[in-house]
Amino acid sequence: MPIISLRNVTKTYHMGDHTVHALRSVSLDVEQGEFVTIIGPSGSGKSTLMHIMGCLDRPTSGQFLLDGQDVSALPGDELAGIRNKKVGFVFQGFNLLPRTTALENVEVPLLYVRPAMPPAERHSRALAALNAMGLGDRAAHHPSQLSGGQLQRVAIARALVNEPHLILADEPTGNLDTKTSVEVMGLLQELRENRTLTIVLITHDMDVARHGTRIVSIRDGQIVSDTANTPTRAPDTAAALNVATG
Repeated sequence: MPIISLRNVTKTYHMGDHTVHALRSVSLDVEQGEFVTIIGPSGSGKSTLMHIMGCLDRPTSGQFLLDGQDVSALPGDELAGIRNKKVGFVFQGFNLLPRTTALENVEVPLLYVRPAMPPAERHSRALAALNAMGLGDRAAHHPSQLSGGQLQRVAIARALVNEPHLILADEPTGNLDTKTSVEVMGLLQELRENRTLTIVLITHDMDVARHGTRIVSIRDGQIVSDTANTPTRAPDTAAALNVATG
């Protein structure tokens, strides 16, 4: 069973008298364990597609199944619960809270777990996630004290802390230099292989897209190609877990 299944999904927005067709009858399956990169120019619909896959938005029409469950029309509170449990997000801008430590940032998704998780367990799980990213010694640091690569690894630790089935990454290398971008992509590859995660990543950069096992191209709200890919490998993917200055 695909972890993601979209059937004839459309999304339209109304801006005054103008209708924007962000997605036009998109059908897409993503299997467990795939690393799918979705590439397209600005305005192609790739961000809208990711928002629907991440339960951040609903399709105007069509069907979306997440892990076999039709979530197309679920109430907001149920959708939020599924999102927090099954999906981890990694963003271009990191989306970290500037006045809290790396450890506290990683703990944030655990604050919404029901029933509530004891503080000691939250700390333990967040620290384990940071250690997995090679950042255990940076747990007490604030975002202003971390490099771009470290910030993105904190964000990845936060995405992993709830042990989701699916990671959605929105231009995760957009604010990073080339060397650090390669390290982050290598880290995502390692995580998919070692934890059997499913990763869907959107990008406008073909060099980034080639790190996936499958490349889906979208333009004007429609999928125009969907091809298997032999992934580009980072020179030393293990370094992304161990380099504290990346």
